Order: sequence, then C-alpha cells, then structure tokens
Amino acid sequence: MPSYFSVATRARASISLRIWFAAYRSYKRIYHPFVDLGIRLTIAQLFLHSAKVQATTWNNALNLAGDKFSMNWLDPQHAGLLGTGIEFICPVLFALGLFTRATAVPMAILTLFAHTTYQTHDTNLFLGAILIGYVMFGPRAISIDGLITPGLRDSAVPIFPQIIRATGRFTMHVGPVFQLTLRLWLGWSLLPLPAPAALFPVATAHHLLPSPVGILGGLMLALGLGLPVANKALVIATVCIKMMMGDFAGIWMILLLAQIGMLGAGRWSFDDRINAVLVDWMKPSHGTGNTDNWPRVVIVGAGFGGIACAAKLRHLPVHLTLIDRHNHHLFQPLLYQVATAGLSPADIASPIRSQFRDDPNVRVIMKTVTGIDIKQQTVQMGDDVLPFDILVLATGASHSYFGRDDWSRFAPGLKRINDATAIRAKLLSAFENAEDESNGTERDAWLTFVIVGGGPTGVELAGAIAELARFGLQEEFRRINPASAKIFLVQSGPRILPTFQDSLSARAQRSLEQLGVTVRINSRVQEIDVEGVTINGERLRAKTVLWAAGVVASPPAHWLGIEPDNAGRTPVDAHLRVPNHGNIFVIGDAAASSGWEGGSVPGLAPAAQQGGRYVARMIRARLEARGEPPPFVYRHRGSLATIGRKAAVADFGRIRLWGAPAWWLWGLVHVSFLATMRNRVSVIIAWIWAYLTLRSGTRLITRQDMSEEDV
Repeated sequence: MPSYFSVATRARASISLRIWFAAYRSYKRIYHPFVDLGIRLTIAQLFLHSAKVQATTWNNALNLAGDKFSMNWLDPQHAGLLGTGIEFICPVLFALGLFTRATAVPMAILTLFAHTTYQTHDTNLFLGAILIGYVMFGPRAISIDGLITPGLRDSAVPIFPQIIRATGRFTMHVGPVFQLTLRLWLGWSLLPLPAPAALFPVATAHHLLPSPVGILGGLMLALGLGLPVANKALVIATVCIKMMMGDFAGIWMILLLAQIGMLGAGRWSFDDRINAVLVDWMKPSHGTGNTDNWPRVVIVGAGFGGIACAAKLRHLPVHLTLIDRHNHHLFQPLLYQVATAGLSPADIASPIRSQFRDDPNVRVIMKTVTGIDIKQQTVQMGDDVLPFDILVLATGASHSYFGRDDWSRFAPGLKRINDATAIRAKLLSAFENAEDESNGTERDAWLTFVIVGGGPTGVELAGAIAELARFGLQEEFRRINPASAKIFLVQSGPRILPTFQDSLSARAQRSLEQLGVTVRINSRVQEIDVEGVTINGERLRAKTVLWAAGVVASPPAHWLGIEPDNAGRTPVDAHLRVPNHGNIFVIGDAAASSGWEGGSVPGLAPAAQQGGRYVARMIRARLEARGEPPPFVYRHRGSLATIGRKAAVADFGRIRLWGAPAWWLWGLVHVSFLATMRNRVSVIIAWIWAYLTLRSGTRLITRQDMSEEDV
C-alpha cells in the first residue's frame, strides 16, 4: 500500500503530464498550420520564379528542356511547355492549398526527374522529399483543402467522397512507412557513413553541421527519439551556421526538418512507444484512483469566468459539469453591435459544446438552475438534481432598475442575444414607423432615442445608434431623413464614463456631441412609459428608450441563504470561497471580492476570467494535495470604450489614448477576446465592410415582442 505522500506525488506528476500533453496539442494546432503555410509559399515561390525565367527566355528554356527534361517520347518543345505549365499552374494551387496532394505529384516528379537526368543536387532531394510528404499527408488547416475537406467527405458531389476516403486510407497505411523512410534517410545523411550522392544529401546534411551535432541529431532522427526537440535543435544549428557563413543554401534542409517536426516521428519510433507508455501511465488507475473517485466539479454559468475555469480544469482528473441556460458562450462587450445592426448574433457567440468536444470528462447541460442544497451538496434544476463535490458559481449579473422593475417593459436592457435582437427590432422598427407616420409630432417621437446610463455600454450604444442613423440608413427612406434622429444619453452623475479619467470622459462627450448625441449629465430619470421619459421633471417624448444604467448580481446569494451586498453580489473570502463553505466558489459579477488593492473587483470580463483561472488553480492545488495559492488579486489591464468611427478612449492609468489609436486598439483587444477563430474572422470581415462602405449588413427585424425570459 503506497503512502499518502507517494500517491499525492504521483497524482501531481500525472496531472502535470496531462496538462503538458494538452498544452503541446494546443501548440501544434496553432503553430503547425503556419509552418505548413510557410513551407508551401516558399516552394511555390521557387517554382514560379523558375517558370517566369523560362517564359521570358523561351529559346533557352527549349534548350534546357532538352537536357533537364530529356524524354525519348517527348520532343524538347513539348517538354518545355509541359514543364513550364506545371511550374506555372501547380505552385499557385499548392500555395492556396487547393488540390494540394494532386498538385504536389507533378512538382515532385519534375524535381526528381531533373535530379536524375540533368543535375544531381541536394536541393532537389530535399525538395522532392518535402513534396512527397505533401502527397502523403496533405496540407494543414490554413488551406482551402483544410476548409472544404470535412464537408466534401460526406458530400453528395460524385467522386469527391470516394477520393477523400481513398487518400485517408493511403495516408493511414503508407504514411507511417514514409515517415520511417524519411527519418532513416535524413538520419543516415547526417551520420558520417558512406552514401551515394545521387540518393543522399550528404553534401549539405553531413558536411554542414559539426560532427557531434550531426551524429546526435542523426541518431535521434533515425530512432525517432525526442523528435520535437531534435528537429528544432537541428534547425537552430543549421540557421546559426548559415548565418555565420553568410550562405543560406541549406534552407531546404531547414524546411524538411520543419516538415518532419510537423508530421511527427510516426508509428514505428521510440517517441510513439514512449507516448503510449505515458498515456497509459496518465490513466485514472495511476495515482488518481478510479474515475468513480474523481471529484465532481460543477460550474454554473458559461460566461467569461465559467469558461475560463472550465478551460483550466478540463485536463485534470475531475468529472466536470458546465451548466448554462443557453447553449452558447456570448461575448457581451460586442452585444451592442448586434443591437445596432453592426454584427449578427453568430459573430459574437459560439456553442459551448464545441469548445469542449475533445474533453470526454466535460459534460455540458443546458438547464436553468433554481437552487442549491448545501447540506446534500446538490444543484437543483427544476425537478432534477446534480450532486457536486466542488461548486463554482459564475452566474453573472442582470439588469437593475433600482426598484422600478416596471420600467423594464419600456426600457429594455442589454445582456443577452435575445435582448440584442429585440433592441435591433425596436430600433429599426422606429425608423420604419416614422417613415409611415403622417403626423409630425408622432414622427418626431419615433425618431427620438433615449439611452439611460452613461457607462461604457450606454456610450457605445449612443455612438452606434448615431452612426446607424447618419450613415448606415442614408438614402434608404423617402419621407424621413434618418440623420435627423435625436439621440439623448442620460447620466445621473456629473460626467459620462465615470470609471475613466476626467480628461477622457470629456473627450468621449465631445466625440458623442460631434455625432449629434445630446448628453444630459446630472440628470435623473423619474418616469418611463410607452410614450417617453421624464427627466428632472421635464417630459421628453420618445418611442425608444434603452436601459444601460445598472446591473444587479444573479441569485447565488439567495440560493446559498447568504445576505448579499447592495449590488446583490455574494460575499467571498480572499480565495473566492463562500465563508464557511470551502468547496463553494463564486466568481465574476456574482462575487463581492475585495481583491483589487483592497477594493471591490469590477464587473469586467478580464476580472471574471482571472477569477475563473484562480479557482482552477485552487482546485488543482487540492487535487495535488499541496498548499493553497496566495489570495486572489485582480490585475487591472486598463479600460476601453468606443464612441464611433475612429473615436474611442483607452485608460491604462499613466497611459491614456483617444481618437483613432484608441479605436484601433479597442478593435484589436476585442477581436482577441472572441472565443473562436471563426468569430474573429467573421467580425474582422464585418468591420472592414462597414469601415469601407459605411453600411451594416444585418438590419433585419426578426422579433417584435419585448417579453423577458426567466432569469
């Protein structure tokens, strides 16, 4: 029976290995597609340059074809045409990653034919080996093939599914043989062993590197031992030597080594055996007990905090359950752009399940949590219950109308996709109704928009509505001028953006006023109804009123039977735990934490993410039976808010930006925070289109009712 210390140590090592394996897989998914793209572009450039030279000096090309592509069954002119055609067409397709395997075949044949009939050169051998590798395995994700192959595999288009399945079987059965042959071939070339120059690139491989480096690297390649390290060390050594020599003739060996690192050692290698042993050692029976004994971790809420926590826990020996009432993770900071027809909902949301599809220990449940039984340690979801050992509450916040919940029917807030699409319908319908209204007073009411709340959401909404009215709808109506719309931003305090420096708040107000927004500071809303609002005793007729004035935390404190703070947040200790309940954590907008220099942690996405990652560290420390990490400390990276086209403010403490630089920075930061590459690409394309055309393409009225969902 092993001691507790040895079990804990083994569990710690197993968890660390599991995390390193996951990190390496992520590294390969991110890094290898760019390596593949670089190799393809370099090869395409070489062939296109050769084709250009031949096309511009055609007589010389014909003479060269007689030597370079000497074929008994083909005259020099036809051989030259064939070679030049291959070097013009195939590289373009190869660079795009379209029919990559097929285009690599003639390029490889051309290269090896020139090597055997015209000039024996190491470059031809390296280039031929790389191209054969593409015939065997095809390109990576950054290619047209990588995008369309999954769809064509099950397509109704004739032949393509059969071709894709055939190439898959070819790779499965022949690919490992090629990997072994390639490793032995290059490894032999690096070793001080006799080899014919026509078949082995010894002139570059063996004589380029110092003997100890070449011998060690050749042995590791041949054995397939430590290949991820060996190929990178050989690349670095080759680059350093070539830089000192001022000669880059070995570039093709570098590209081949990069491709070997991308393809891996293959089935017949020491790396494959070692990997199998480590995977077996990391199974639950080693150091962490049977999976039935894994702790049950339940995360309620798939916002920034919940997703960040789950992402850090998914590789640990835990049964992880993620509960959310929606099936998607939403990037709320860009929700206002959906509401103002700048983006579609799919641009800023991604399915939760797709983010954890490769993690069998993660379960996603789409249900609404109705309560928590602390004694029984269960989460209640209507009639269903889910037991937990560790509970993480990341339920976020909802709108706060400061005791006037009846206003919600007339002034919707912005927290969910349904809110955004409903507001979009309300905004666009206002212009449609104004176009159809013959009474001037009623038309003015339809063209009057009031945003209550001068924080970042209110400022961004006001700026986006102003741009929509002045640019996005330009010349689309006949009886009204959308640019005549009146937009009011109402703030109860002395300035908008109160969390920013005074100078930036003033700049933001000037930018809004330049867009035509009327900013009302020191103004309190006293009444809201279907006809408009009352502000400081003054009646303002407005058919569209939007709420951005405040939020209140979701109900974890009520579930736990704890007295919340004034904002409805659940008090937590320095480690984000609920007092007297060491296995329950609260993060994000729902937590009343003093982890920001002794002050309250703000309800921002970075704060929720940092809290989620911190709780994951706490849980990992418990699994590894080691001490707790230091108390949670929120690190504020800065505040950003956009007003409109080339107008934004950024506050990083000592560094402050405004105008176009802040606007570009705002866009870069928000794109980087999006959940998936698809979201990032989609948003960038939509923004480029809007920037160049001053038009938004999602002006669809899809929902007229403003009914609220259950919280």
